Amino acid sequence: MPAALTYPGVYVEEVPSGVRTITGVATSVTAFVGRALRGPLDNDPLNLSPTRIHSFAEYQRVFGGLWDRSPMSFAISHYFQNGGSDALVVRVAGDNTLTASITNGGLTLSAANPGQWGDLVEVTIDYDDGSGGSLPAPLFNLSVRDTESDLQEIYFSLSTDDDHPRHVGRVLLGSQLLRATAIPAAPARPAEAAATLLAVAANADGDAVSAANITAPGLEATRQGIFALERADLFNLLVIPPYAPDADVAAADLGDALAYCRRRRAILLVDPPSDVDTIAEATAHANAVGRDINAAFFFPRVQAPNPLREGRLEPYAPSGAVAGIIARTDANRGIWKSAAGTEATLNGVSALTLKLTDAQNGELNPLGVNCLRDMPVFGRIVWGARTLAGADALASEWKYLAVRRTALFLEESLYRGTQWVVFEPNAEPLWAQIRLNIGAFMQGLFRQGAFQGKTPREAYFVKCDRETTTQNDINLGIVNIVVGFAPLKPAEFVVLKLQQIAGDVPT
Repeated sequence: MPAALTYPGVYVEEVPSGVRTITGVATSVTAFVGRALRGPLDNDPLNLSPTRIHSFAEYQRVFGGLWDRSPMSFAISHYFQNGGSDALVVRVAGDNTLTASITNGGLTLSAANPGQWGDLVEVTIDYDDGSGGSLPAPLFNLSVRDTESDLQEIYFSLSTDDDHPRHVGRVLLGSQLLRATAIPAAPARPAEAAATLLAVAANADGDAVSAANITAPGLEATRQGIFALERADLFNLLVIPPYAPDADVAAADLGDALAYCRRRRAILLVDPPSDVDTIAEATAHANAVGRDINAAFFFPRVQAPNPLREGRLEPYAPSGAVAGIIARTDANRGIWKSAAGTEATLNGVSALTLKLTDAQNGELNPLGVNCLRDMPVFGRIVWGARTLAGADALASEWKYLAVRRTALFLEESLYRGTQWVVFEPNAEPLWAQIRLNIGAFMQGLFRQGAFQGKTPREAYFVKCDRETTTQNDINLGIVNIVVGFAPLKPAEFVVLKLQQIAGDVPT
C-alpha cells in the first residue's frame, strides 16, 4: 500500500513478482597448473594467479607459447585445438629460478617475472624532451622491448622522486616486461644508455617443478600451486600436466588435488604416466589414484606433432585434449551429453601410443578407465565416459562423468542462485518463492533435454514446505530445500537383435 493516502483518486503501486532468475554457471572453465616459459607466478603479489585466457594466442602473449620443458604449454595448445575456450593458468616455478636485471645509477630494472626469457629484454634510457631539448633532472625516458616477441613499451618523463606522479616504481607496475626493483633513496636519474639487454645467469629457468610446487598441503596457506585457484571465482575441470617431459605426476601426488576438487565442485582429469602402457598397469594406476567420484582417468597417451621439432610426432598426456573435447561437447550439446563417441574426435592428434582392441577396451571400461580409441573412418576418439568411481563392482550412482558433472552444475548454480534467501522470514511465502524460482530453473533445463522423463513430474521435483522444514528447523534458522532430478545416462551398450524370417513352409 502507498505510504500515505491523502487525496481522493487512483494510486499506482508496483508489486514485486517474487521471481529471481537463477542463471546456470559456466560448465567447462579449465584450470591448468604447471611450468611455463614466462608470465606471472603463483606467488606474484602484483599479478595474482590464476590468469584467464581465451585462446592459445593469448597464452603465447602472456606465457611465451610452446616450450620444450613445459608439458603444460602443449596441454593448453591441445585444449584450444579441441574446442576449449576458457582457461585459467597458474604458472609455478621450481627452485633456483632467477630474474634478469640491470642496474644504472642506483636504479635496478628487472624483468617482470623470473626466467631465462628476461635476458632478451632490451632497455634504452634517454633525456629527450621531444622538442630537441633535454628533460630536467631527475626526469628520464625509458624504452623497453622484448627482442623475441618484439613487444615494445615506451615511458616518458619518469622520475626517481617518490613524490613525483610519474614515479618509475609505480608506473612500471603496469608493464608486461619490466619492474623497478631498487630505486635511489635520493632522487637521481640514471645515465643515458643505448639499447642494453638485461642480464641473468645461465639456467635461470631453474629446476623442474614437482608436487612440492603444485599440490603440497603447505601451499594452501600462501595460495600457491593449485591453491592459487582460490582467487578464481569458478573452475570446472582441473588439469595437472606432467611436471616435465620425463617427470610424471605420481598417483600419490593427487590426493590433495582430489580433495580440493571435491571442495570446489570440479573434476580432476587424470593422465596415465609415460610408462603405463598395458592393461594391468592402467588398472593399477587407476586404483592407486583412488576411486573418486570427482575424477576421470583417460588412457592411453596421444601422439601429436611437435612444432618445436619440425613437426615430429611425440607422446603427450591426453588431459588437455580431453578437456577441450568436454568444452566442445558442452557448447554443442550440453553438460548432460557425455563427451565421448564418434563426435568426440581428438583434433591435432595423429596417433595413440597404444592401439586398443575391443577386447582390451572391454577389460578397462568396467574398471572405470576411459579409453581413447583409433577407429576406422572416425580417427582418434574418446571412447569412455565414466568417473574413477565408475567401476562396475562399486555400483556407484556417480558412475558416469556426465551425470556427476550435471549434479555439480546444479549444485553450484543453485548455491549461487539462492543466496538471496539468507535472512528472509522463514515461512510459507519464502518457501513458495523458493519453489517458484528453482522450479523455473529446472523447467528450463528440462525443456533443453537435460533430464529423463516425458513430463516435468517425471524429470525433477522441488520441495520446500512444512515437510522439509519443521518448526524446530525454523527455530534454528534453517530452511531445507530438496531438489531431485532424473539424470540422462549414456547408451554405453547398444544391443541389436536380428532374426531371420522363415519363408512360407509348404504343407
